Amino acid sequence: HTGSHLFKEVLLGILRYKIVIYVTHQVEFLPEADLILVMKDGKITQAGKYNDILDSGTDFMDLVGAHTDALANVDSYETSNASSEKPTTNQEKEVTNDEEKPEKDSGKPRGQLVQEEEREKGKVGFTVYQKYMALAYGGAVIPLILLVQILFQVLSIGSNYWMTWVTPVSKDVEPPVSGFTLILVYVALAIASSFCILVRALLVAMTGLKMATELFTQMHLRIFRASMSFFDATPMGRILNRASTDQSVADLRLPGQFAYVAIASINILGIIGVMVQVAWQVLFIFIPVVAGCAWYRKYYISAARELARLAGISRSPLVHHFSETLSGITTIRSFDQEPRFHGDIMRLSDCLSRLRFHSIGAMEWLCFRMELLSTMAFAISLVIVVSAPEGVINPSFAG
Repeated sequence: HTGSHLFKEVLLGILRYKIVIYVTHQVEFLPEADLILVMKDGKITQAGKYNDILDSGTDFMDLVGAHTDALANVDSYETSNASSEKPTTNQEKEVTNDEEKPEKDSGKPRGQLVQEEEREKGKVGFTVYQKYMALAYGGAVIPLILLVQILFQVLSIGSNYWMTWVTPVSKDVEPPVSGFTLILVYVALAIASSFCILVRALLVAMTGLKMATELFTQMHLRIFRASMSFFDATPMGRILNRASTDQSVADLRLPGQFAYVAIASINILGIIGVMVQVAWQVLFIFIPVVAGCAWYRKYYISAARELARLAGISRSPLVHHFSETLSGITTIRSFDQEPRFHGDIMRLSDCLSRLRFHSIGAMEWLCFRMELLSTMAFAISLVIVVSAPEGVINPSFAG
């Protein structure tokens, strides 16, 4: 009675949503098991559900039959002894029936313990980027990085203007400054530009390190303080994927990509500003080119975003399968299941590779069209500069 009470209250009650490995010779508990492994002489001879093994007609059926006969003999003995005892009252019968009444939850569908990994939908809002940038010193370093890049762009354009202004058009024209002054100012501008690049690189590295450290610390605090139900419902591969692949993206790729976007945007604005200042007619070319780039970007970003998310959630099953295979390699070999596990991991690897291939293909699709638009814009700009009437555009600035 103690064993039955513990089995019902603990295994079927408190631990009903957890994975339990129960080793026993008591066959009366086997109908409640989801999977039964029959061992004989140190080897697993059968595996399956209760009714499937029972219908196979092996030694397991003889064991269950012998146990059933023994219970029948015990019940007949207790019945013969109980007939000579005082009958129980109605109240005692109700209490006994309530205690022996099994739980009637077999008809209710039980929720799946390990849920599939959720995938976000829709675009990434500005709030996400704002929270990410605020991880490093409250976001106070971001304006400083932009300021240093703007200063670098101004110095770079200024050095070009300086060389254009001080270089004589022909031998007959007297240069406005001496050669020593020309070289001195140009070297000073180059050193200042190099210093801006150094400061920008240091600020980007410090900001990226701070952001990655904050994400790493917050993730581990939540993992260490999570309840046991979290680890029961979350595969280990999913946690490893977050702590390895996703964290490496936060460590290495995100800071560089954010810096690249800022640098490229400021460079493009500077180039457009110079070209408009030299020949304002090119502005009519850049407006449709920018509109075309924005349309291509909007068309590309939705597909690329979903491909990246699918690749992210497809990596977790691969890591989880690999870790489980390593931990259960002895069991896999004992059941001769190496081909099946090899096929599963190849299938998961092919799924991840397929998504990465499509993601790279989408990126190349966008790059080809962007380069085509930029090449057309610069070609038309050069035609305008070269074919402009004399006196409209300064040749030195155009060069």
